Amino acid sequence: MKRLTVLLMLLLVCAGSVQARPSKEEVRRAIEECADYAIRVLLDDEGKSRCDYNMTLGKWFPYEEPWHTGQLILGLLDAYRVTGDDACLQAARHAGDWWLSLEIKDNPAMQGMVGATHGDAIGNDHIVFATVSDGTPGIFELSRVTGDPRYAALATSSAAWMLEHLYFPEKGVCYDLADLRTGEVLTLNSPFHREKPDQRLFDVSRPNTEGSLFKDAYEFSGEERFREAYVLLCDALLKYQDRWGLWMDFMPNDRKEGSFHPRFNLWYAESLLECYDLTGDRRYLEAAARTARTYAKAQRPDGTLYYDNYVDGRYDKGSVCGSAVAFAGILWMRLAGYGYEEFVANYERSADWLVRNRYAADHPDPNLRGAVVNTRMRSRKGIVWLTQRDVGTSFGLRFLSAYYQKFNQ
Repeated sequence: MKRLTVLLMLLLVCAGSVQARPSKEEVRRAIEECADYAIRVLLDDEGKSRCDYNMTLGKWFPYEEPWHTGQLILGLLDAYRVTGDDACLQAARHAGDWWLSLEIKDNPAMQGMVGATHGDAIGNDHIVFATVSDGTPGIFELSRVTGDPRYAALATSSAAWMLEHLYFPEKGVCYDLADLRTGEVLTLNSPFHREKPDQRLFDVSRPNTEGSLFKDAYEFSGEERFREAYVLLCDALLKYQDRWGLWMDFMPNDRKEGSFHPRFNLWYAESLLECYDLTGDRRYLEAAARTARTYAKAQRPDGTLYYDNYVDGRYDKGSVCGSAVAFAGILWMRLAGYGYEEFVANYERSADWLVRNRYAADHPDPNLRGAVVNTRMRSRKGIVWLTQRDVGTSFGLRFLSAYYQKFNQ
């Protein structure tokens, strides 16, 4: 019987079902190296994230800088709690000051907003809701840690503008875009869907609870209107969630292809956990767990999550998404804390993966040293566009810092 037990254990290890747990020292070293990389490489002189590093060209390219920078701030603040390294806090403040510089002051139509444009193929003519909200968790946290209210005040005034102009409570959505110059809301013609001549509501809007902006604005300002909007939008998430625990009606998911984005649904599930904390209503908790189960199925036995996944179980190995490994790990860890022990093995795989899948601290390319692997491979005009993305490290810092705290529990 003893031999049989040993054999079964060996088979489980080979199958990837039993995951080695990284040591406390390994996790701390990973946090320190990722934080050093964030400070030394990812933040430019202005304080904004450099975003996407094209490895074939050896050049950095901007991409939705406001939210990428905000998430980097959040990761640095989490690292600061673990390490006590003042360099993390100072870098976070430098990045927060850049975020403050985005305030629109000379356009009455956009008063109180930040110029959070998407960039890339969409250009810089439009403010995108999620480009603001995905960055604001770091901005609000910066005010909490430093005691400086300016950061949260700007995020809250932006939330107020978007609540007034982009919120569509009758359908439980917020419009995605507004013209940077005029404030005009794009209700029929999103540039995300240029190929569609007849765009519908869900082409130009989403529930947009990513980053839990209205919840944070409520907690900072005490204004009940933010709380009401947040709960209403989370109720819409319950309505629009499908049997896979996903929101396939909204891009960047693709119902026709059956593909789901590696982080988009995690944003929504995270916001549902925030709504559970706000209300105590277990419906939000159960809905988040449904999302977490689909990502648990997508996670490979070694902990990997890829960029392209499909509801039928297929996946494409073309791009390795370290940010999804970390973000799903954050969700799994929180759910385990609420009693969903089914996800313990998943977040342990994430921890092991993030410790092992980073560029060496002495890598020949200084643009990669210490980063969490997060690649995106595409082809542009016949040229391979192989990118290492900053979000692997920013989400990696968040997860590893939360995981490190478990050693002290």
